[in-house]
Amino acid sequence: MGCFTFLKVMMFVFNGIIFVAGAAVLGVGIWVKVDSGSILGFIQGIKDAPEGLNQLLNVGYLLIAIGALLLIIGFLGCCGAVRESRCMLLLFFIVVLVVFIAEVAGAVVILVFKPVAEELISKLGSQAVDSIKKDYGKNPDVTGLWNATMDTLKCCGFYNSSDFDGSPFQMPDSNRYPPQCCKDTTRPCGSKDATVPGCFPKFKKLIDENSAVIAGVALGIAALEILAMVFSMTLYCKVGSKSN
Repeated sequence: MGCFTFLKVMMFVFNGIIFVAGAAVLGVGIWVKVDSGSILGFIQGIKDAPEGLNQLLNVGYLLIAIGALLLIIGFLGCCGAVRESRCMLLLFFIVVLVVFIAEVAGAVVILVFKPVAEELISKLGSQAVDSIKKDYGKNPDVTGLWNATMDTLKCCGFYNSSDFDGSPFQMPDSNRYPPQCCKDTTRPCGSKDATVPGCFPKFKKLIDENSAVIAGVALGIAALEILAMVFSMTLYCKVGSKSN
């Protein structure tokens, strides 16, 4: 009975965490969909954007779906453990197994189609730079979204400050760059002081520097899913033997 009780407690605690995480992800997904000033609005506003970028606009729906799935998994695990329901425990095992298989398949797809992703990012960069050169300093929506992005990420342009060359912002002075690009972020500056790195290189550097952490988190999640399946199936068997 001691081992049985331990399994029930572990299942309840583990799935309680999953339930809370699911609620958080669901909340973020809903927030992304209702936040018209988010970066998604900026991507949607890019003229002649490549068709592949349309998938990025569905990130809110993706987060909502993931959050809902986590809520279901957490609910099944908690209730299955507390109520000692073999049906819920078996359903929990099946759902987690499907998620695990989907994650493995997704990892394989990312590795296989990495060149396609790189090409998509390249097209995104070209369209982002074009939007700066055409509309930054003239279109209030584009200007505001870029300013908000650069203020948040502490970066300048998509690639670097040269993205602003020839933009409406430079019409009065061809050697003027936004404050976010400057050492002194309180006022515009010339090219010599526009040394702040671009948003994409900064984001890429952040990912490269934390690639080991990202890989560790992915492996940790996979390990937790395997443990969850082992616990649920063990509890499933013990509940069956107990009822007999």
